Amino acid sequence: MFNVFGSKNVLGVDIGTASIKIAEIKKGSPKPKLLNYGMLEASAHLERPNEAIQASSLKLSERQTAEALKELLNQTKITTKDVIASIPSFSSFVTFFDIPVMSAPDTQKVVSFQAKQYLPLPLSEIEIEWIKVGEKDTEEGKKQQVLLISVPKEQIIKYQNIFKIAGLNLKALEIEGLALARALIGSNDTEPILLADIGCYNTNIIVVENSFLRYNNFTDYAGASLTRAIANGLGIDARRAEELKKNRGLLAAAAEAELSTLLLPFLDVIIREAKRAINSYQNSSGTSIKKVILAGGGANLLGIEKYFERETGLEVEIGNALTKVDYPLELEPMAREVGNTFAVAIGLGIK
Repeated sequence: MFNVFGSKNVLGVDIGTASIKIAEIKKGSPKPKLLNYGMLEASAHLERPNEAIQASSLKLSERQTAEALKELLNQTKITTKDVIASIPSFSSFVTFFDIPVMSAPDTQKVVSFQAKQYLPLPLSEIEIEWIKVGEKDTEEGKKQQVLLISVPKEQIIKYQNIFKIAGLNLKALEIEGLALARALIGSNDTEPILLADIGCYNTNIIVVENSFLRYNNFTDYAGASLTRAIANGLGIDARRAEELKKNRGLLAAAAEAELSTLLLPFLDVIIREAKRAINSYQNSSGTSIKKVILAGGGANLLGIEKYFERETGLEVEIGNALTKVDYPLELEPMAREVGNTFAVAIGLGIK
């Protein structure tokens, strides 16, 4: 399910809740190169949420998604066929547990046996993958910490069908959290860092330590929640509300102060989820999180960085996946937005 392959050019495909983002990456040294990128946004969902591409309560449409992907490929003139695609948090199940240190073959047997007690579906209906993410000393001896990932086979078949219809070769699937960590965490970042990927209909919250994913969760409060708050509060349509959110954000002038008043309660919900993740991880690991990285389209909200800093008391920055790749100089004026918005797609492409 998560195989690495040797193609020279790779297309990272991030099928989100309201957009499809792609990044064409050429393998190289010392850095991979971003050759091209593109995004196709679904706008109808602003007025009718059931027309989102997918969500925790909305299944992915194979034919419509494939056609949208083909349209995006035509617009960008991308010809690379080999794809690594992301699986959203709400379509996967991720958990962590400790077992005694043992050989890889023995670990495989133990994980396969223990997985039954953690997973919401029978093993016959899911694909599982495990990753050793660390070791720790306990009163019972040295234990290894295991990340267990499972995805329903039904969901995997959907993705296989989408890319087949689109004329692409699906080489690997990977959960969003792993791609996000690869794109935004530097090799020198050994201390735990919280990443909040604020999409349209869900916010993915993860903790990464020593380049390993150590915590993974999500909330349905995200960018669309903020848009609806503005629309309902000001009595305007969702498209106008989306424009105000993007153009004013939390930095609205005094005459538009009501905008921030409408946004903050919903943004506070996302921050509370981030704080819960921080407290949970710090209590279980005994290590402190001192830094937060924001990503996704929602992280482009003007003023969000400073507000997160004030409410969490931590260092906060906007992620930039372009630090992991070489890219054309003409992208420089847009580097912050592109590197943040396309973080998952770039993380997939540099796998």
